[in-house]
Order: sequence, then C-alpha cells, then structure tokens
Amino acid sequence: MRVLVTGGAGFIGSAVIRYLIEHTSDIILNIDKLTYAGNLESLSDIENNTRYSFQQLDICDAETLNKVIMGFKPDIVMHLAAESHVDRSIDGPAAFIQTNIVGTYTLLEVVRQYWLSLQEDTKATFRFHHISTDEVYGDLDGTTDLFTETTAYAPSSPYSASKASSDHLVRAWYRTYGLPILITNCSNNYGPYHFPEKLIPLVILNALEGKTLPVYGNGQQIRDWLYVEDHARALYCVATRGQIGETYNIGGHNEKQNIEVVQTICALLDELKPLPEQKSYSSLIRFVTDRPGHDLRYAIDASKIANELNWTPQETFETGLRKTVEWYLNHLSWCRRVQDGSYQRERLGRQL
Repeated sequence: MRVLVTGGAGFIGSAVIRYLIEHTSDIILNIDKLTYAGNLESLSDIENNTRYSFQQLDICDAETLNKVIMGFKPDIVMHLAAESHVDRSIDGPAAFIQTNIVGTYTLLEVVRQYWLSLQEDTKATFRFHHISTDEVYGDLDGTTDLFTETTAYAPSSPYSASKASSDHLVRAWYRTYGLPILITNCSNNYGPYHFPEKLIPLVILNALEGKTLPVYGNGQQIRDWLYVEDHARALYCVATRGQIGETYNIGGHNEKQNIEVVQTICALLDELKPLPEQKSYSSLIRFVTDRPGHDLRYAIDASKIANELNWTPQETFETGLRKTVEWYLNHLSWCRRVQDGSYQRERLGRQL
C-alpha cells in the first residue's frame, strides 16, 4: 500500500514510519511542517530507504497539499500532524487552533476531493485515520473509572479542546460526506526520540545534568503510559483492519502517578548511571506550582481494540521505561542537538 503520514517527523509519527519500513512492504510519504518538535534525525536510520520519501509541507497549505496527495495517490492517510504540548497551548493557543483545527479541516477537504476522484474499487478501500488523544475526555473523578470510546468529551486545556474539535470535524466528514475515517485516542506515550520538554525525557536529562526535577503540584496526577512502539503497532492495526467510522482507544494498562514515574526514573539512573558517594537522583526532585486546569487522572479502557483487533501492548511500564532510559543514555548527542537547537539550524541550512 501507499501510506501518507502527516507529522511524520514528530515523536509518534517517526515511530509509525520506522515501524512501517521495518515491518511492512508499504511505500511511505512523510509530510511535516518541521516546527520545533519535528526532527528528521529521528528517521536517520531509514531516510535512505527506497520506500520512504519526505516533503516539507504545512497542512494548512491546501494548494500544495492537493498537489502532493494527487501525485502520491495514497491508499491510507495517517494524520498525526498536531501541536501537542499542553504548557505551550496555555502560553500560546493560536498555533494549536491553526494547526489542529484549521489544518485538520484543510486536510479533510483535500483528502475528500482526492477520495471522490478515485475509481470505485480503490475508493472502497481508501482510509483516513485520525490520531488523537485521551485528553479530549477531560479527567476522571473516581479511582476505577475508565475512558471508553463513548465517554463524553470535556477538554480542559486549549490543546485538548483543539484536538476535540478536530475529532468532531473528522466524524462530521464521515457522517455528512461518507469519507471513510477511523479515529484513535491514545494515552501518554513515551520512548526513544521523545522531545526533551516532555516529562520522562526532561527528568532523565535534568537528572544527568544535576538540575532539579520539577514535579507539578503534589505529583499525584495519574496517567496511563503507553510505549511508543506499541502505539505504532496499534495504529497500523487500526488503519488496516479497523471498522470504518469507529473509534478505538489505545492504552498501555500502566496507570502511574507522576511522582511514581519520576521516582522510577531516578531508581533506574541510580542503577545505570550512579552518582558518586551513593547519592540518589531522587534528591533533585522539587515540587512546583501546579499547571492551570491540570487534569487529575486519565485512564483508558482499551478492551475494544483488544477484543476486535487482537491488539495488546507488549511492553509493561517497567520494561518500556528501562528501554527508554537506556536509549537516552546511549543517545545523549541526539538529545544535546535537540536541546541546543542545532538540529533546526542544520535543517535550515539544507533548505537555503
């Protein structure tokens, strides 16, 4: 098949592309605007593969998007392009509205016109897969409640509100125009190539540099953690075998308080990169003022994708986090290039 991936230079998008190259014979086109979080170095291992190509493109640019899609002729579109950092959405929501809502609308319209142009046999097998987040559901009050595919939306941040809006647009294009869509809502991802401002890589890198490890509030917020390679496998499963018009929640079955996550990272670093004099990295933990509108608990019921598509995560939190910490310890040069912005400067140089 021919698979177009939007946002393929991002954390999850690059994991999807690496999975497609390594585990399928599909032909992949990656389109990405290359904002601060887009890093082509995450694809360096496969960038010369003959089944992979890249086009720098803003999904809000309808004219160029149309030319690219009409030229590539995808069988599947996997839409991952999004602004995704909650703190950034609080400081500057406009970019989230533009990319996540206007960009998704633009993509839907271009894809719809492409889909209408297809021959009936190709048209019948085409799929548009929209990748979203569990944050659209808001948070959970109880300790045993779970998000299901029918949980009402109650977003708390500009980020989650923009993703909820994009979900609604995708469903509307299915109901109104018949565009064959699929939607997935995932829990917190972690793993290799994660942008360093996110919790797990931030804690790892701060600890290695002897900096404080900031934890919001009292650290009791609960998240369900999903190893990114498990997520990539789930996304391809849904894109190829999911029921058109359906939503699938993807979770890691790993609910952890934020403070537990930080403490576990510290314990792994104590083992793998011990400090002198038997000091522990946990001494660097500091509690800081909580984020505005901070959701207390997310937890996903992933039974639908397990029962209907036979997908379950392969990694536990313990095995996945150990792999993640070891990856960062072995790829500190990649991290430094992201932190100092040199990956962006080289990218700009290639464009000039």
